[in-house]
Amino acid sequence: MLGFDIPARGVLTIKNAVFDFNGTLAVDGNIRPGVAERLNQLAGHIQVFVVTADTFGTVRQACRDIDCEVTVLATNPGGPEKERFVRELGAAETAAFGNGANDIPMLEAAGLGVAVLEGEGAAVGSLMAADVVVRNIIEGLDLLLKPGRLVATLRR
Repeated sequence: MLGFDIPARGVLTIKNAVFDFNGTLAVDGNIRPGVAERLNQLAGHIQVFVVTADTFGTVRQACRDIDCEVTVLATNPGGPEKERFVRELGAAETAAFGNGANDIPMLEAAGLGVAVLEGEGAAVGSLMAADVVVRNIIEGLDLLLKPGRLVATLRR
């Protein structure tokens, strides 16, 4: 479990992190360098989930050495399914990371929504639904791994 005491907001407790795959953890089906190591570090504190439509069919191979649970969505585009996944985990204690229009529902539902700008860019709606916007997934992961960054961003 991770806890963040955010001035004027209160304590944010994170027990789960849910990540979209393509456009968030990966570009063109390939995980960005440095991501696997950070995800494994994060998995030492919270549960890590990858939820994806798996556009390129690479998620299981790409995540084979990562301590995470991979879920390939049954529906397309998957927005409602991603939101349901976050809510079933306990939305208030879940951080969600995404970039696409189909990530908007989970970003809105999560206790912490993080929009990620990677090689695919990000849908404007995902930026509006997020609590924080980061330039890349490394910066997003470091928000959780280096708590002072998240506190500095969210304090009022």
